[in-house]
Amino acid sequence: MAITQAVCTSFKQEILVEGHNFTNGADTFKIALYSSSATLSASTTAYSSTNEVSDSGTYSAGGGSLTSATPTTSGTTAICDFTDISFTSATITARGALVYNSTNSNKAVCVLDFGGDKTSTSGTFTIQFPAADSSNAILRLA
Repeated sequence: MAITQAVCTSFKQEILVEGHNFTNGADTFKIALYSSSATLSASTTAYSSTNEVSDSGTYSAGGGSLTSATPTTSGTTAICDFTDISFTSATITARGALVYNSTNSNKAVCVLDFGGDKTSTSGTFTIQFPAADSSNAILRLA
Protein backbone atom coordinates (compact mmCIF):
# COMPACT_ATOMS: atom_id res chain seq x y z
CA MET A 1 0.00 0.00 0.00
CA ALA A 2 1.20 3.49 -0.73
CA ILE A 3 0.06 7.06 -0.73
CA THR A 4 1.60 9.13 -3.51
CA GLN A 5 1.04 12.89 -3.60
CA ALA A 6 -0.56 13.97 -6.88
CA VAL A 7 -3.27 15.96 -8.58
CA CYS A 8 -5.63 13.19 -9.67
CA THR A 9 -5.57 12.48 -13.40
CA SER A 10 -9.38 12.23 -13.56
CA PHE A 11 -9.62 15.73 -12.02
CA LYS A 12 -7.40 17.19 -14.75
CA GLN A 13 -9.78 15.87 -17.39
CA GLU A 14 -12.94 16.81 -15.44
CA ILE A 15 -12.00 20.48 -15.11
CA LEU A 16 -11.99 20.66 -18.90
CA VAL A 17 -15.35 18.96 -19.48
CA GLU A 18 -17.64 19.11 -16.49
CA GLY A 19 -16.22 21.52 -14.01
CA HIS A 20 -15.41 21.77 -10.36
CA ASN A 21 -16.51 25.15 -9.05
CA PHE A 22 -14.08 26.36 -6.37
CA THR A 23 -15.59 29.85 -6.18
CA ASN A 24 -17.55 31.09 -3.17
CA GLY A 25 -18.65 27.68 -1.93
CA ALA A 26 -20.47 26.73 -5.13
CA ASP A 27 -19.21 23.13 -4.73
CA THR A 28 -18.36 21.50 -1.41
CA PHE A 29 -14.81 20.19 -1.20
CA LYS A 30 -13.88 17.85 1.63
CA ILE A 31 -10.72 16.26 2.97
CA ALA A 32 -10.62 12.69 4.25
CA LEU A 33 -7.72 11.24 6.25
CA TYR A 34 -6.18 7.82 5.56
CA SER A 35 -3.95 5.35 7.35
CA SER A 36 -0.72 3.97 5.93
CA SER A 37 -2.72 0.95 4.70
CA ALA A 38 -4.43 3.11 2.05
CA THR A 39 -3.53 3.14 -1.62
CA LEU A 40 -4.00 6.63 -3.06
CA SER A 41 -2.32 8.13 -6.13
CA ALA A 42 -2.90 10.07 -9.34
CA SER A 43 -5.14 7.20 -10.45
CA THR A 44 -7.60 7.73 -7.54
CA THR A 45 -10.93 8.82 -9.04
CA ALA A 46 -13.28 9.21 -6.04
CA TYR A 47 -13.56 9.21 -2.27
CA SER A 48 -13.67 5.78 -0.64
CA SER A 49 -13.91 4.90 3.04
CA THR A 50 -11.43 2.01 2.62
CA ASN A 51 -8.56 2.55 5.08
CA GLU A 52 -9.92 5.93 6.15
CA VAL A 53 -9.03 6.75 9.77
CA SER A 54 -11.68 6.02 12.40
CA ASP A 55 -14.09 8.62 13.72
CA SER A 56 -12.58 10.51 16.63
CA GLY A 57 -13.38 13.85 18.22
CA THR A 58 -14.70 16.16 15.51
CA TYR A 59 -13.42 13.90 12.71
CA SER A 60 -16.03 11.63 11.16
CA ALA A 61 -16.22 9.42 8.09
CA GLY A 62 -15.86 11.47 4.92
CA GLY A 63 -13.67 14.02 6.65
CA GLY A 64 -14.25 17.73 6.96
CA SER A 65 -15.49 20.44 4.65
CA LEU A 66 -12.84 22.75 3.26
CA THR A 67 -13.15 26.48 2.71
CA SER A 68 -11.82 27.32 -0.73
CA ALA A 69 -10.26 30.61 -1.68
CA THR A 70 -11.40 32.01 -5.00
CA PRO A 71 -8.99 30.73 -7.66
CA THR A 72 -6.51 33.34 -8.82
CA THR A 73 -3.20 33.57 -10.62
CA SER A 74 0.38 33.94 -9.51
CA GLY A 75 2.52 34.90 -12.47
CA THR A 76 1.38 32.61 -15.29
CA THR A 77 0.10 29.89 -12.92
CA ALA A 78 -3.55 29.47 -11.90
CA ILE A 79 -3.81 28.55 -8.22
CA CYS A 80 -6.39 27.47 -5.67
CA ASP A 81 -5.94 27.34 -1.94
CA PHE A 82 -7.91 26.11 1.05
CA THR A 83 -8.13 27.40 4.59
CA ASP A 84 -6.31 25.22 7.12
CA ILE A 85 -8.59 22.68 8.82
CA SER A 86 -8.45 21.19 12.31
CA PHE A 87 -10.16 18.25 13.98
CA THR A 88 -10.35 18.70 17.75
CA SER A 89 -10.44 16.27 20.68
CA ALA A 90 -9.21 13.64 18.23
CA THR A 91 -6.97 10.62 18.46
CA ILE A 92 -5.84 10.14 14.86
CA THR A 93 -2.90 8.56 13.07
CA ALA A 94 -2.95 9.51 9.38
CA ARG A 95 -0.41 8.99 6.59
CA GLY A 96 -2.21 11.06 3.97
CA ALA A 97 -5.43 12.60 2.76
CA LEU A 98 -7.74 12.96 -0.22
CA VAL A 99 -9.33 16.23 -1.27
CA TYR A 100 -12.55 15.53 -3.12
CA ASN A 101 -15.68 17.26 -4.43
CA SER A 102 -18.67 16.00 -2.46
CA THR A 103 -21.04 18.04 -4.64
CA ASN A 104 -19.81 16.27 -7.77
CA SER A 105 -20.22 12.55 -6.96
CA ASN A 106 -17.30 12.55 -4.48
CA LYS A 107 -14.83 12.93 -7.36
CA ALA A 108 -11.17 13.05 -6.36
CA VAL A 109 -9.17 16.27 -6.69
CA CYS A 110 -5.77 15.55 -5.15
CA VAL A 111 -3.91 13.20 -2.86
CA LEU A 112 -1.75 14.51 -0.02
CA ASP A 113 1.16 12.44 1.26
CA PHE A 114 2.21 13.51 4.77
CA GLY A 115 5.60 11.83 4.34
CA GLY A 116 4.99 9.64 7.39
CA ASP A 117 2.36 9.00 10.01
CA LYS A 118 1.07 12.13 11.74
CA THR A 119 -0.63 11.65 15.09
CA SER A 120 -2.81 13.50 17.55
CA THR A 121 -3.78 11.98 20.90
CA SER A 122 -6.94 13.46 22.41
CA GLY A 123 -5.87 16.72 20.81
CA THR A 124 -6.03 18.75 17.65
CA PHE A 125 -5.10 17.30 14.26
CA THR A 126 -4.45 20.21 11.87
CA ILE A 127 -3.85 20.19 8.14
CA GLN A 128 -1.97 23.33 7.18
CA PHE A 129 -2.04 24.13 3.48
CA PRO A 130 1.04 25.72 1.87
CA ALA A 131 1.33 29.31 0.71
CA ALA A 132 -0.97 30.24 -2.16
CA ASP A 133 1.63 31.04 -4.79
CA SER A 134 2.87 29.59 -8.07
CA SER A 135 5.47 27.39 -6.38
CA ASN A 136 3.55 26.12 -3.37
CA ALA A 137 -0.27 26.28 -3.71
CA ILE A 138 -1.95 22.93 -3.20
CA LEU A 139 -3.54 23.20 -6.68
CA ARG A 140 -1.50 24.75 -9.48
CA LEU A 141 -2.05 24.84 -13.22
CA ALA A 142 1.07 26.07 -14.94
